[in-house]
Amino acid sequence: MFTLLYYTLSVGLYIVALPLLVSLSFKQKYRQSIPARFFLFKNPRLKQTDTIWFHVCSLGESRAIKPILDLLGEREVSITTITHTGHTEALKYKADVRYLPYEMFLPFWIKKQSVLVILEAELWYMLIVIAALRGSRIILLNARISEKSAKRYLQFAWFYQKMLRHVEIIYAQSQADKNRFLALGAKNIQVVGNIKLATKITTTKEYEKPKQECIVAGSTHDGEEDWILKSYVEYKKAVNAKLFIVPRHPERFDAVFTLMQTHATKNGLTLSRLSENQKFDSDMILVDAMGELNNIYAISDIAILGGAFKEDVGGHNPLEPAFFGCKIITGKHFFHQKELFKYVHHVQYVEPYEIHKALLACGSLPNSMVEEKIDLEPIVEKILKIGA
Repeated sequence: MFTLLYYTLSVGLYIVALPLLVSLSFKQKYRQSIPARFFLFKNPRLKQTDTIWFHVCSLGESRAIKPILDLLGEREVSITTITHTGHTEALKYKADVRYLPYEMFLPFWIKKQSVLVILEAELWYMLIVIAALRGSRIILLNARISEKSAKRYLQFAWFYQKMLRHVEIIYAQSQADKNRFLALGAKNIQVVGNIKLATKITTTKEYEKPKQECIVAGSTHDGEEDWILKSYVEYKKAVNAKLFIVPRHPERFDAVFTLMQTHATKNGLTLSRLSENQKFDSDMILVDAMGELNNIYAISDIAILGGAFKEDVGGHNPLEPAFFGCKIITGKHFFHQKELFKYVHHVQYVEPYEIHKALLACGSLPNSMVEEKIDLEPIVEKILKIGA
């Protein structure tokens, strides 16, 4: 009865949101994902049945499952994603890749798979319930409930209890996450750490490091670049340094470049775009290409990690800049990445107006580093066992 009521509500919301969905589908960011997810455009049902099905959200989760896929060998795999960047990354693997349709379509779209492995916080009611009804066994992997979200989850504990009773095992990121899932009525929870610790971090090309100190502002969001640029301008008065800015979302490249032009003109600095000039002979460089962030981390001395200077994003993965030995500066709102930051040493957590001060302090601080690892073998063995 509840499932029917929930489904009816999802249909109602779809009808109400239809004009907005049509409008958003013309935007570059959603040009593929919205038609696929909400109109099933070029998004047929998964080809295979009885595969190991991974559902991930975005780029970070798509990358995080690569070590697991490697350990699965020749086992048939399907992957569903939510975002365009996650989908693009998933297409690199030997797998049947789709966008996950809106919940209203799932009863008609989902086929039985041996195992459904859901990453992190992708707790969609119809996904879990319909997959279970089709006979798929369900695992939550890298499961988390952030401290910021915990109160909201508890307010609807009865709802999540209905959903989580279909889950066979939960691999939680931390003891705190385990306790939050227990409070929601979940059972069979194991704390294994964050599987992103097992991700192999590599570059796709090698750039020659400039002689000057290099600062990279990685995965930045709207509002963060202005603070970073102001701090860099002040810092450059004392230290001969270059600044690379790598916006999180490619649709913002032009807007960020315009902002950089304003600061460059005002302060007599030179500016270039990576897509037009890879000599790095300017004071400031906009990295306006996908897949370049690790390549820039590899030649940088300091990383200003975006997504944590605003209250609504939750931070981004610190493992990559730490792997390359960058001295990391980030904001204080990293609630989605709290478990990962636990493993990274020598990080400065500052307010936006303190970035300049943090840059000055880098000269006397050690490089950031990661010391922890995670063993994926028991997890993969469990996936294969229940999927046999």
